[in-house]
Amino acid sequence: MNIAVICARGGSKRIPRKNIKQFYGKPMIAWTIKVAKESGLFDHIIVSTDDEEIAEVAKSCSAEVPFMRPAELSNDYAPTTEVIAHAVTWMHEQDWKPEAVCCIYATSVFVTKDDLLKGFDALNTGKWQ
Repeated sequence: MNIAVICARGGSKRIPRKNIKQFYGKPMIAWTIKVAKESGLFDHIIVSTDDEEIAEVAKSCSAEVPFMRPAELSNDYAPTTEVIAHAVTWMHEQDWKPEAVCCIYATSVFVTKDDLLKGFDALNTGKWQ
């Protein structure tokens, strides 16, 4: 099972509400969800957020928001690896068997399907250089 985890906390200080700000007619997170879906790589596209409004936007774009991220992983200092580990722990609690987990930031609006496919190919072939 391949799973995309899109990180999207609500408390940005430099650009408030950046994950759902409009960018070319859609919330920024919508572009990220769209490219993850178009890649065809993922069995689940999960958004890890602490914010109800972000969760609703993500769901409206057909992403899953099966849990809310805890406050201790939603501050300016929370490492991405811990956010992903939290999501993977949840997956194991649901008896999911993830083979690959791809972290995508909600504001990565210029990531393409080909970028994701190349990354997955590199992961599978071990050609990371």
